[in-house]
Amino acid sequence: MLLNKKISIWYFIREIKNQILYMGIFAVSIGLLDLLPWFRKISLPLNIPALLGTAVSLLLAFRTSQSYERWWEARTVWGAIVNDSRTLMRLIIQFFPAGEDKIIKEFAERQIIWTYALGESLRRQPFSDRVQNYLDDHQIKATNIPNALLDVHSQRLRNIAFSKGLTELHQLNAVIMRLCDNMGRCERLKNTVFPRSYSILLHTLIYVFAAILPFGLDDSQLAVEILITFLIPVMFLAIEKTSIIMQDPFENGPVDIPVTALAQTIEINIKEMIGDQNIPVKKDNSLYYEM
Repeated sequence: MLLNKKISIWYFIREIKNQILYMGIFAVSIGLLDLLPWFRKISLPLNIPALLGTAVSLLLAFRTSQSYERWWEARTVWGAIVNDSRTLMRLIIQFFPAGEDKIIKEFAERQIIWTYALGESLRRQPFSDRVQNYLDDHQIKATNIPNALLDVHSQRLRNIAFSKGLTELHQLNAVIMRLCDNMGRCERLKNTVFPRSYSILLHTLIYVFAAILPFGLDDSQLAVEILITFLIPVMFLAIEKTSIIMQDPFENGPVDIPVTALAQTIEINIKEMIGDQNIPVKKDNSLYYEM
């Protein structure tokens, strides 16, 4: 995807349509149940559902905060990848003079492919034709393709250092190590799921809140009672869904980290640095794209 500034409200409604339906049925059922003679005798102080609602709010605040931290960490890591990619090419150009254009272009192409391959592997998507063609042409096969590409970076630097007698390539190795560290951070965020028990607890508390809320309201207006019993829990469910969407920053959704756009930015920057005239045109980032 690319950076998103215009997310349709219908996208979000589609994400929670099942919860809206279930809560609507639940609210109507509880509201009608509250009209039965035996249940009409039950009356709870409004402070009880208010207390439970406060507890749900605090848990949702924690959940949203943790989800945003995961999202922001992923964005910070990719910002570091952008910077380190520029640094890597700047050092390559510095260490290898104009007579070594072939080596410079080799590293530039591999680094560009690495950024696209990393984004696609994080999203667990099939590699694009461009990435797959590069892998086939260079006979690169591995379980972790981005890691294999960094290995080729390191091996080429070692071979060049031996063949040309260069001894000052430790800065390049340090940049490659940072790229590897940032790749590992992305993989940790991708593979570490938010505890499922937390979602179960939140859902249970929200439905308990919806179940006891009508018994703390006035029974004289059924429609208002059902509406309140429906709207407040739905808002809780919407907040929780927002945090669930945001906690997975590499899922190719509208609030996803724009790894494709960032990879394209890296490609443009690198090609400008090496004087390549075949610079791609950056797509409009005001809309959401699935890649």
